[in-house]
Amino acid sequence: MLNGGWSYQEQVDAAANGWTVLDYYSQRYAHSSRAEWSDRILTEKILLDGQPTTPDTRLTRSQQLTYHRPPWQEPEVPLDIQILAEDPDLLVIAKPSGLPVLPGGGFLEHTLLWQLQQRYPQRPPLPIHRLGRGTSGLMLLARSPAARASLSQQLRDRQMEKIYWAIAQGVPTADTFTLTYPIGKLAYPSLGYLYAATADGAPAHSNCRVLQRFEQTSLWDVSILTGRPHQIRIHLAAAGYPLWQDPLYGVGGVPKMLPNRETGHKLAVPGDCGYYLHAQQLTFLHPVSGATLQFTCPLPPAWRTVVEVA
Repeated sequence: MLNGGWSYQEQVDAAANGWTVLDYYSQRYAHSSRAEWSDRILTEKILLDGQPTTPDTRLTRSQQLTYHRPPWQEPEVPLDIQILAEDPDLLVIAKPSGLPVLPGGGFLEHTLLWQLQQRYPQRPPLPIHRLGRGTSGLMLLARSPAARASLSQQLRDRQMEKIYWAIAQGVPTADTFTLTYPIGKLAYPSLGYLYAATADGAPAHSNCRVLQRFEQTSLWDVSILTGRPHQIRIHLAAAGYPLWQDPLYGVGGVPKMLPNRETGHKLAVPGDCGYYLHAQQLTFLHPVSGATLQFTCPLPPAWRTVVEVA
């Protein structure tokens, strides 16, 4: 089935002042070719201040661009969202691996946010934190403005404890690790950039404990004190123990830069699945009562099989 299509609206910023419409889209959204963007402008799928435009039209700061993307068929994803707790202020769910949280990368309706908007059309819950598409497990969402403010503040103040389980390549001899590799942007083909371990990145902190050792892999318990993008994938890889079957991050916490067979010999991207990372435990204070709440999410069936035979 095709989705309903979408209109992407954005305001021209100072950096793009004087660019042509074609330059704007071809430089900022390199996932499509210059010829493809030109065709969209000429067929009036792209409007400038609500009116048809041309590829060579020069842009002025604060003008409004709109791209009307026609309906498209999204990749299939698991939509079995399990609700673990619900009240007027919050929602705790178990997200399946493979389901994106937010629209992007070809996903619109096949996302957690869209699915929850259909279930709660009057006041859709808003995520307090995010999980990568390939990550399964616990997610916390707010159902009221006051709850969102309180829970977000707990996250910023590090009062919220998030514990993940991960299967990593390699068998370390040490039992515990404190990982503080900075995480920042790194230039990357087709995307412009992605996040990786970089010397000039933002501070990041992960506390790790090895739970089980297998012949070539290990099961880790990871608690993160910061919430950098893809932090656990990057930190364990930077320490020399990339997540098992991670198509993107290799030793050093940087992209492997190798073709990915599952995506048609294209470079891997952060949304590619295959790695084993699970949000296993979440502890926080209820935004209204102040009571301490703790949730645990069982491992998915595929995980239990892997842990037993890894």
